[in-house]
Amino acid sequence: MIDLHSHTFFSDGELGPAELVRRAAVAGYRALAITDHADQSNICSLLTRLRPVVDELGAANGLILLAGAELTHVPPKMIADVVKMGRDHGAQIISVHGETIVEPVIEGTNRAAIEAGVDILAHPGLITAEDVQLAADRGVFLEITTRKGHSLTNGHVAKLALQYGARLVINNDAHAPGDLVSLELARKIALGAGMTVAQFEQAQINSLELVKRGQHAA
Repeated sequence: MIDLHSHTFFSDGELGPAELVRRAAVAGYRALAITDHADQSNICSLLTRLRPVVDELGAANGLILLAGAELTHVPPKMIADVVKMGRDHGAQIISVHGETIVEPVIEGTNRAAIEAGVDILAHPGLITAEDVQLAADRGVFLEITTRKGHSLTNGHVAKLALQYGARLVINNDAHAPGDLVSLELARKIALGAGMTVAQFEQAQINSLELVKRGQHAA
C-alpha cells in the first residue's frame, strides 16, 4: 500500500511523524507522504520541520517517506503562490484540499489547483468534466479517498476520470491509526467506486510514479 495523503499533530492528526511512520510500516506500507494541512501562514514552517528528517525516519522503518503538504481552504487566487512556496521549501509532493461536498471549500479551488500544477487534487467532490479534462491535460492526479465523508463522491470522480483519461491515485487521508487501511480494503473501496481491478492496479502504479518523482524533488 502507498498512501500519499496523511496528517500528523502538526495539523489535525493524532500522531507525531515518527509514530505515524512506524504504524504505517507495521501495517505493511511501502511508501507514505506526510501532507499536513497548510496555507500561506504555515507551509514553510511545516516543511522546515519535516524535510530534514524524512529520509532517516523512512529508512529506520523500511519504507519511503516523503515530505509534503495539503493546501487547505487557501483562496483560489492564492493557490499558485502557496504551491511555489512549498516547492521552494522542499515539498516532495503537494496536494490541494479539493471541493469535497462535506466542507465549505471555496468554489474554483479545483480549477486553481489544477492550473497551479499540484501533484494531487484531493477528494475533488463533484468536479466538473471540464476540470477533469484539464487535470488529464496537465498531468494532475485525482484522488479516490478511503476517508468517510470525502468518499461520498468517489464514484463521480472515478467515472469522469476514466472517461476523460485523468489519472487516479487512492489515498487514506489518514488522521489516526485506524485510518491506515489495508491494500485489500482500498481495493474494495476502489471497486465500489466503479473501478475495475486493472484500474485499481494502475492507480497503485500511478502512486509509485509520484513517489519516484518526489524522491527526485529538491
